[in-house]
Amino acid sequence: MPYKTIPGIGEIISGEVSVNSIRDVSYNDLLGRDNIKLDSGIINTMLTKSTVLVTGAGGSIGSELCRQICRFNPDRVILFERAESPLYAIDMELKHHFPHLTIVPVLADIQYPRQLGKVFDKYKPQSVFHAAAYKHVPMMESHAWKAVKNNIIGTQNVVDASRKYGVKRFVLVSTDKAVRPTNVMGTTKRIAEMTVLNQMYDENCQTKFMAVRFGNVVGSAGSVLPLFKKQIAEGGPITVTHKEITRYFMTIPEAAQLILQAGAMGDGGEIFVLDMGEPVKIDLLARDFIRLSGFEPDVDIEIKYIGLRPGEKLYEELITEGEGIVPTEHRKIMVLKGQEKDLVKLNGNIEALRAVSEEQQVGEIRAQLMAIVPEYKPAIH
Repeated sequence: MPYKTIPGIGEIISGEVSVNSIRDVSYNDLLGRDNIKLDSGIINTMLTKSTVLVTGAGGSIGSELCRQICRFNPDRVILFERAESPLYAIDMELKHHFPHLTIVPVLADIQYPRQLGKVFDKYKPQSVFHAAAYKHVPMMESHAWKAVKNNIIGTQNVVDASRKYGVKRFVLVSTDKAVRPTNVMGTTKRIAEMTVLNQMYDENCQTKFMAVRFGNVVGSAGSVLPLFKKQIAEGGPITVTHKEITRYFMTIPEAAQLILQAGAMGDGGEIFVLDMGEPVKIDLLARDFIRLSGFEPDVDIEIKYIGLRPGEKLYEELITEGEGIVPTEHRKIMVLKGQEKDLVKLNGNIEALRAVSEEQQVGEIRAQLMAIVPEYKPAIH
């Protein structure tokens, strides 16, 4: 089904389209690089005639994931979401476009294990796609305890429910900010990765746990391109945090496709990463936006450098030291094998982190995060 999106970054930079072109596109319309070739056969095997649960189902990634899952004709899709309005919107949309499917909206929160247990016990999902997370870096710097409770403890709750109720496959939606993190959000997502992947070192684990890591998602809540468009419409200035800052980008459908492919091809214990091409310099992107809107940068529309935000990096990475790259049959998808960890020790550290988070002491939380993730180096701006 086509959907509305902004033009791809590759098209904007090349000048092929105007910044005001809002158009219907297909899944082949990507960011100036070849698209992922999905193996529909193994995805069909995973999803068709099964029960699938998606956490964060009302979010940018979660909702697109639900749309694509529905195309594979599962028996039932459980939309697990704590925000009422986004849950209502995706529920209505899916029931309209897929009237033959059973769509079950569940207004609940991953931070409450009893809620999770009731849902898993009632519906017995075979596959879980865990997209629920706090994602905004500056917000989590000042609300570190929230990042811990949602991204770490919440993930642990979903993991525990998945193991208890016999989920076959579990896919964590992760981020490039988990690599050598400089902020609380990225560190909590790295610990979420560790929590998920290290289940595979428990010989009693029957669930295949894996993670998918990617960069910034174009068109998602808080994404830079809609912000630039709004700022140009208001006459400027366009705000860029730093002249040298770069980011990897992908579209929402691209991200959802990678998540589905990983869920289908993983044997457990992997981190899947998309070959996202070259990182984009945000300053140059802003200048192209201005020119394509019919204005001249620094003449008609000012570019204002506002400084890196709390916890923000100049450059993002997708792979950290110690993660061996293993090729897959998909040339645009890499798989990483992380180093084995002590699951008992990790669980003990998380319990200590939970305790300090209850006190909302940011300094103590950061110290505990560094104890679990030694490569975490808080950014100082």
